[in-house]
Amino acid sequence: MFERIVIAVDGSPRSERTIPVGVDLAQRYGAEVSVVHVREYERYEGDDVDLGPPIPADLLVERVVSTFRDAGLSATGTVRRVSPGRTAEVIVDLAEESKAELIIMGTRGMSEIRSLLLGGVATKVVNRAPCPVLLVR
Repeated sequence: MFERIVIAVDGSPRSERTIPVGVDLAQRYGAEVSVVHVREYERYEGDDVDLGPPIPADLLVERVVSTFRDAGLSATGTVRRVSPGRTAEVIVDLAEESKAELIIMGTRGMSEIRSLLLGGVATKVVNRAPCPVLLVR
């Protein structure tokens, strides 16, 4: 059913909850896993300003990929740098490129109304994804 799964991580506690769910589903279906962290950067006075969490992006992805590999699963990881506001677009693009059959990601816990008004990343991914999206709270 799910031969290829994309797991989007951002280092937040909600994002961490996606990992055991992803391991379970990948084991059940023998799926290949692509872990992605989309890191937003802003140009400011000639320098890139990292808008992501304090953990280095490469270490975050490496740790998550290791978790999947330790569970006996095939997993790769990537970090994509984008300008603010393009995170959802990049997650969807990666899912299309890898022919993913499922995207797993966390939510920030916004209320439904606030998410609809502000257009959170999870909402944008759900609306644009070429495959089912599993949101883990």
